[in-house]
Amino acid sequence: EIVIHQNSIQIQFNSVTVSVDGVVYFRVNDPVASVANVTNADYSTRLLAQTTLRNVLGTKNMSEVLSDREGISQSMQMTLDEATDSWGIKVERVEIKDVKLPKQLQRAMAAEAEAAREARAKVIAAEGASRALKEASLVISESPSALQLRYLQTLNTIAAEKNSTIIFPLPMDVISHFMKK
Repeated sequence: EIVIHQNSIQIQFNSVTVSVDGVVYFRVNDPVASVANVTNADYSTRLLAQTTLRNVLGTKNMSEVLSDREGISQSMQMTLDEATDSWGIKVERVEIKDVKLPKQLQRAMAAEAEAAREARAKVIAAEGASRALKEASLVISESPSALQLRYLQTLNTIAAEKNSTIIFPLPMDVISHFMKK
């Protein structure tokens, strides 16, 4: 028969209280040892599981607790199985079921993740624009008529803005003919 105990503890990381729920699955392999070597094997295993969970979590930071549930479970199982072996108990499995964060921290983490996604999207868009400009510059450098066409398009755009003053940028060789006279 496998006995299941759910434990829940609260631990603080940088003034933030986090609730961690874990489940321990164990079996009594040696009934004589479980009665002779420990007063109450069931209760003792439950207390040991809580203490072990607290000790393992104490060695982690919050991001490790959130991302490495499997590692925490394995560490706990090894520790518990070793400690309860003399009690005739075999720890079959340990699972970290839930890590509960305060609502305010959840909102802050969601906002941070959204900002990171937006920043990445902006970087991707900027890289795309940079590649497009590079390709355009290669086309323009290969064809002088393309540069003249772009110049005329720019003048057309400026003229469409209904400004009262329009300044025509002209190449220096054209202006130099007017300055000599």
